[in-house]
Amino acid sequence: MEARMKSTVSPDVFTAIQHLNKAIQAGGADPLVLELVHLRASQINGCAPCVFAGVASAKKHGETDERLHNVVAWRETPFFTDGERAALALAEAATRIQDGAPGVTDEIWDAAAAHFDDKQLSAIILNIALTNFFNRINHTIREQAGKAW
Repeated sequence: MEARMKSTVSPDVFTAIQHLNKAIQAGGADPLVLELVHLRASQINGCAPCVFAGVASAKKHGETDERLHNVVAWRETPFFTDGERAALALAEAATRIQDGAPGVTDEIWDAAAAHFDDKQLSAIILNIALTNFFNRINHTIREQAGKAW
């Protein structure tokens, strides 16, 4: 399957994305938590380029192969902290909006809020939303895994 777009994207788009990324980074959430939620949302959406990039980025932040191979099965493994589990549950609930999932329940929200302050939680939520944004763009234009952005 060949990518559909080969033209240059408007510089305004890149500027907007840079501002969103700055806001996420300024939120104070652990970069590995952000990488994990990015990876999990991208797995759910079947976004190969974002899964590929997410694994590479997580490794640059020191993430282990053992944990990366088990993000997809995080509930059944002992490799994640309670805070990471709360963030992963939030990522799943916020991402799975069309398959009959109940969405972000009070239980999921309360668990995340118990582990992250408001600023960190805002960064995690924005990261999840931005990941879903990229997943949908990549799906639309048939972007392939393995490219460096």
